[in-house]
Amino acid sequence: MSSSSAESSNEKTDAVLAVDAAEDPFAHLPEHEAAILRAQIEVKPVPVSFLKLFRYATPFDIILLVIAHLCAIAAGAAMPLMTIVMGSLTKTFTDYFAYNGSSEEFSHATSKNSLYLVYLGIANFALSAIETAINIDRGEVLSSRIREHYLAATLRQNVAYFDKLGSGEITTRITADTNLIQEGMSEKVGLVIVGISTFISAIVVGFIKSWKLTLVLFSVIVAFFCGMAVISRYMIKFSLQSLNGASVGGTIVEEVFSSVRNVQAFNLQDRLAQSYDSYLTITEKASFKQQAVLGCMIGYLWLCSYSNYALGFWQGAHFVSDGSIEVNSVITVLMSMLLGAFSLGQVAPNAKNLTEAVTAASKIFATIDREPIIDSTSDEGEILETVRGDIELKDVKFIYPSRPDVTVLDKMNLKIPAGRTVALVGASGSGKSTIVGIIERFYEILGGEVTLDGYDISKLNTKWLRQQISLVSQEPTLFSCSIYDNIAYGFIGTLFENASDDVKRKLIIEACETANAWSFIQTLPEGLNTNVGERGFLMSGGQKQRIAIARAMVSNPKILLLDEATSALDTKSEGIVQEALDRAARDRTTIVIAHRLSTIKDADRIVVMSKGVIVEQGTHNELLDKQGMYASLVENQKIEKFKDGKGASDALIAAELEEEKLEMHEDSRILDLIRSKSAQSISSAKANPLEVNNKKYSFFSLIKMIAAFNKPEAPFMVGGILLAIVNGLGYPVQSIFFAKCVSAFQVLPSQYSHMRSQVNLYAGLFFMLACVQCLAYLVSLAFLALASAKLVRRIRLQSFRQMLRQDISYFDRDENATGALTSTLSTDAQSVEGLSGATFAQILNSATTVVAGLILSISIGWKLGLVCGACVPVLVGCGYLRFHLLTKFQQRAKRAYESSASYACEATSAIRTVTSLTRETDVYVNYKRGLDFQVKDGRISTIRSSLLYGMSQGITFLISALGFWYGSTLLKTYEYSTTRFFIVFISVIFGSQSAGAIFSFAPDMGKAKQAAQNIRRLFETVPLVDSWSTAGITPKDVIGNIEFRDVHFRYPTRIEVPVLRGLDLTIKSGQYVALVGSSGCGKSTTIGLIESFYLPLHGQILLDGQSIHDLNVNAYREHIALVQQEPVLYAGSIKYNISLGTSREITDEEIYEVARKANIHDFIMSLPDGYDTLCGSKGALLSGGQKQRVAIARALIRQPKILLLDEATSALDSESEKVVQEALDKAAKGRTTVAVAHRLSTIQNADVIYVIENGKVLESGTHQQLLANRSKYYELVQLQALERK
Repeated sequence: MSSSSAESSNEKTDAVLAVDAAEDPFAHLPEHEAAILRAQIEVKPVPVSFLKLFRYATPFDIILLVIAHLCAIAAGAAMPLMTIVMGSLTKTFTDYFAYNGSSEEFSHATSKNSLYLVYLGIANFALSAIETAINIDRGEVLSSRIREHYLAATLRQNVAYFDKLGSGEITTRITADTNLIQEGMSEKVGLVIVGISTFISAIVVGFIKSWKLTLVLFSVIVAFFCGMAVISRYMIKFSLQSLNGASVGGTIVEEVFSSVRNVQAFNLQDRLAQSYDSYLTITEKASFKQQAVLGCMIGYLWLCSYSNYALGFWQGAHFVSDGSIEVNSVITVLMSMLLGAFSLGQVAPNAKNLTEAVTAASKIFATIDREPIIDSTSDEGEILETVRGDIELKDVKFIYPSRPDVTVLDKMNLKIPAGRTVALVGASGSGKSTIVGIIERFYEILGGEVTLDGYDISKLNTKWLRQQISLVSQEPTLFSCSIYDNIAYGFIGTLFENASDDVKRKLIIEACETANAWSFIQTLPEGLNTNVGERGFLMSGGQKQRIAIARAMVSNPKILLLDEATSALDTKSEGIVQEALDRAARDRTTIVIAHRLSTIKDADRIVVMSKGVIVEQGTHNELLDKQGMYASLVENQKIEKFKDGKGASDALIAAELEEEKLEMHEDSRILDLIRSKSAQSISSAKANPLEVNNKKYSFFSLIKMIAAFNKPEAPFMVGGILLAIVNGLGYPVQSIFFAKCVSAFQVLPSQYSHMRSQVNLYAGLFFMLACVQCLAYLVSLAFLALASAKLVRRIRLQSFRQMLRQDISYFDRDENATGALTSTLSTDAQSVEGLSGATFAQILNSATTVVAGLILSISIGWKLGLVCGACVPVLVGCGYLRFHLLTKFQQRAKRAYESSASYACEATSAIRTVTSLTRETDVYVNYKRGLDFQVKDGRISTIRSSLLYGMSQGITFLISALGFWYGSTLLKTYEYSTTRFFIVFISVIFGSQSAGAIFSFAPDMGKAKQAAQNIRRLFETVPLVDSWSTAGITPKDVIGNIEFRDVHFRYPTRIEVPVLRGLDLTIKSGQYVALVGSSGCGKSTTIGLIESFYLPLHGQILLDGQSIHDLNVNAYREHIALVQQEPVLYAGSIKYNISLGTSREITDEEIYEVARKANIHDFIMSLPDGYDTLCGSKGALLSGGQKQRVAIARALIRQPKILLLDEATSALDSESEKVVQEALDKAAKGRTTVAVAHRLSTIQNADVIYVIENGKVLESGTHQQLLANRSKYYELVQLQALERK
């Protein structure tokens, strides 16, 4: 991608953390230019309210949600109705005990009221089940629609938008953030409505029974709301900070996982983990503050709740004594007001989910509502009847929005006639790839115009325009599906898009033959149906390139853009593909960008560019005659001819070669056919696929694992747990105070003064309880929040380290695609919070209430205690079953959402390819299909768990009915006093409600258990090549002799395809050895084996006579440096990227020195920020050549004994290549160098050249010796000849 600095620039890391950039980066530009650049990257914030979350609800959804909400309101109203029944029963008790009522009336009244409770229980069961089922189901449906719209909106954005955003951030938003939205739209909404409905019904009941007492108690509720309003503002603020840190961290993770070979080669695991940890620190602090604020909220809630009791009993006693209300009204008002407060207490944690959903939605809706300046899905714009293909650039000025201080093109004029081939050559950063980006309308130009057949392309329909153009870029992107599907994407927008499978297959085979891909595809066991792996990693560079060319050809485009389209091909393939491209270029407009000049010598016109202007243009011969810049580029790439003593004429040799080439063409077809048959026979002998750890762990062992993570916070954990237990004792203590107050009321009017003094005492105790509970909650949740924030950070960091510890074969597996791992890291650690922090405190709390309530009730009145207590296990059983079901459902959901997240991540990280293929609709449709299946799949589980939840809700009423009925029989015989009855009854009833509350956290616990399982599995996965291992010999005084002895190798993910079949190589210390051969012959595999990325199946690899598998892998890799074909840089400065090459302390002078050797120092110094210039995500702010030179500097700073160059100069233009090649030649002195190269001019001076074919050495020797052999190498050299035609 020899793009001028920033083909996909990406400074999002800094954009997120320095939101308030003090200065406008476009301030120095004229206003109209600044406006164009700003429009390409600006994202305006969108105000989001809770109702806006439901913007994609259809009338059907709304009807269902209205039914669910009505059921929730009715279910909420059932509880306050229960207080009326309880008030009525209290009056029955008072009449019976204080006024000696008849036992028959007493029995009749209690039986009637108990029956009312049974009816309420049945109604509550049905209503709760219905509202929960609908809310969960619609939450799933509507959040899926948000996911779909978000992906669709992301895919339609102009390319510059992605320059400010990492694909990891998109993955985080589409997984973690939409999960938050889903939680805020599903059963949590029902729980909030139930809570609010209970609260309002309680107020209504209160006003009906006694408006005076209700008004008095209302003052506490007003205070409660005012406090909540203030606190929730801080909740949202810290929640946003936490999400921002997480999404930026997500981008770093995505960047690291997608370049894992580079990470392992340079032992970067620890340093990149530290970089990731710096973002985790931001998230940790924000998360702690958020949970601590929640502690304040809940503590304040209980302060208000118990103060309500104190005030109610104190004021109620006054009203009863002056005769303005009766005892039953005091109890009903008090209990209903308490219920109201209690229900609001349940609202608080669930409301947190709602606020989090709104916060998460603000970012997502901002993208959905963003109108891109270039909209690839819009129907606007002209569509031409016919296309000739005349392209003209008139006075074009261009600046990348992410690099506003660099003018890339200025007053550029270029005519490209229809049906002609025009080649663009020049140094990296001269603006060649920029022209391709402008013709594809990836960016807006600032001045001038670009026309197609005389029409301004900005007036044409963007989608239609892109369908007339096929683009093959330097780093071809394939999608994780079969070769057939990858090529079929080329049909989008053509007449064949909806053709039958047979027609498509015929056209695809033709395109593959044209692109010289058919021969290697036939050798694959599954042929066209072979999966290419994530980003096409299962294919060699040349195979990927040929599939991409076939994809471009299959649509028979009017305009063909080849941006370094053959850079990854070996010479033979390149020659044949070049012929194919030359054939394909006939009768269509073709723009070729090339550094390897042998590929463009036949172009109709060659345009030589430098720094955004055209220096010279003409045919190959015309430009050679001019002896200008082009002639010097050609001179740099000349290959030394065979020094033949006999002086055979070059013309004769060339003529012979033309014949040989034709024969070879035919021979290769026949050979490939034979080879495909033998490959199919091998496929029957498949070895075992990779083993995957699917072990199940007990809940207790998972708790132990989490506790081990939290060990440093043990004092805080213990403190938090003890205080959570104190919180749980609140209800049992309250039941004693409550019973004492109720008993005090059961006296004759003559004893009212004593009654008031008793009630005043307990009212004071209630206020004391309020203060203790408030303080305990506050401190408990702050302690646990600290532990929980540290836990999440630690799990994320350790999981990240553990993932980076795995060997390369782990990352080759489908389930460990970059998107899936990024999503796992962001959601699993978050889910484990379900077993820590606020949720953990709430669970402990409820458990304490249940246990303490049962102990208290049995010790005070064992008969009633046992009868009521016997029902609690039924309630707990319902909760447990629901928990179990939800856990299984979570497992399925995780798998489904992970694969869809992976799919979305793949599409967004290859946005240029998706856009140029106009695949936006196709990606959206496939993603939607996956989500729809998941929604349907989950329905049965939802219904089952909702029924169990309804049962656990309804059973509370039934236990109350049983308690009152059986209690009344004990009261009737005076066996129990009212004090005993109420202590036992209230402690068991609230205990059972708390048991139900434990399992309202079942979804959180379900997710937490599943996440903990995943984390445990990850931590128990020990790789074959373990970078954490301290075992093995540390190599001392490395000389650098490498030897391969009969090495056989197959990739673990594709065990049926042999790659190396008995490779024997000897590389002596200090030698410069080159590996050449056709794509897929095993050259890059050899490099991977030297790096110890994989273990060979058979044979040995030796370093200085010692097997490398006996050496410590990290110590061994310290002596090796790798420069890859697709250079990998990380978000950070150029200086930071070079320093990643070594773990030792280095000076600035050393960095300057290696940069000079890599021919990049002068360029870096010319940048405004010098060595502190940011590279952007994946180095996207630099052109291909600039990235490659930084990568070479990084390799040299390592001072390696062995230098591995895997196509290290393929991305460089001739000028840079020559200087870098000289630098590499210098760097290679005194060290062993192994180079894989397709451009033979770069390796003609090698000490030994090994020609590899079919996983074995075919021939070896120096350049001259191999030319003398007149075999395979000689043939390859002739294909790259650059002589005058």
